[in-house]
Amino acid sequence: MDLTFDQQHLDRLTDLGWSWTVNFLPRLIAAVAILLVGAMVARWASRAAIEVARRAGHVDITVQPVLGAMVRYAVLILVAIAALSQVGIQTASLFAVLGAAGLAIGLALQGTLSNIAAGIMLLWLRPFRIGDYIEVNGMSGTVREIGLFVCHLETFDGIFLFAPNAAIWNNPLKNHTRNAGRLISLDITIPSKAEIGRARDILLAMARSDSRILAKPQPRVFVESVTGAGLVLNLRIWASHEAVGEIQRTIIERAKHALEVVGIETLQPQQLVRVIPADSDPSRLMPATQAHAD
Repeated sequence: MDLTFDQQHLDRLTDLGWSWTVNFLPRLIAAVAILLVGAMVARWASRAAIEVARRAGHVDITVQPVLGAMVRYAVLILVAIAALSQVGIQTASLFAVLGAAGLAIGLALQGTLSNIAAGIMLLWLRPFRIGDYIEVNGMSGTVREIGLFVCHLETFDGIFLFAPNAAIWNNPLKNHTRNAGRLISLDITIPSKAEIGRARDILLAMARSDSRILAKPQPRVFVESVTGAGLVLNLRIWASHEAVGEIQRTIIERAKHALEVVGIETLQPQQLVRVIPADSDPSRLMPATQAHAD
């Protein structure tokens, strides 16, 4: 009697296992195949979207990586839904469970979600673009990629910098590349008996002979102060952001040479210092954009 019952029970388990294998295993294999093919399609669609955006011309280079990522994730979501439907899982009820789980995960990952929100705002307001040199929250470098979670920067000495979007968005940011020109200010001390007009003409001629220095706003030279060491002349020039670094490294040497080559003792420079105008300097009231319009 017991042997008959055990045999019947074993037969039922065998039939159930065989029935599951025949009915469910093909669906499982099909779902796995859908996932594998879908992953390849998502990768291909992402690359295709970036390439189409690149060839379109009117799509900003800043948006192209994000566009590719959005296409990839959209395809993966559709593939996941198709795979789950293939194995018989009801996606409607699954979405309800995922919604509740998503709320809990969202509360646990507030920092990560804040990076996504910050990334969306950076892409919307565009405080910087690919190739701009920025300085923010103690970080500085050339922007190489703007993503939904992080931005990739390259420092001036060639180091890769991985910067979370929230750390960039929530702090004051300086964009060294955004404006058309950059101010360079130089204090030059000469003897108090020097002829101011002659010194001014020499410095302006030196500035105008350099093609890297912008003609508008025009270079300016004025008496900054009179001290016991002599007259302090201030030379102010504007340069494009591409040339500002090289000009800053050479302007002191060129100004010193221009005054010395004249051979007049009272024009020999005693001190040359590159400075940044103080907040109380009245020349700060003249915006750079207005100066470029002159």
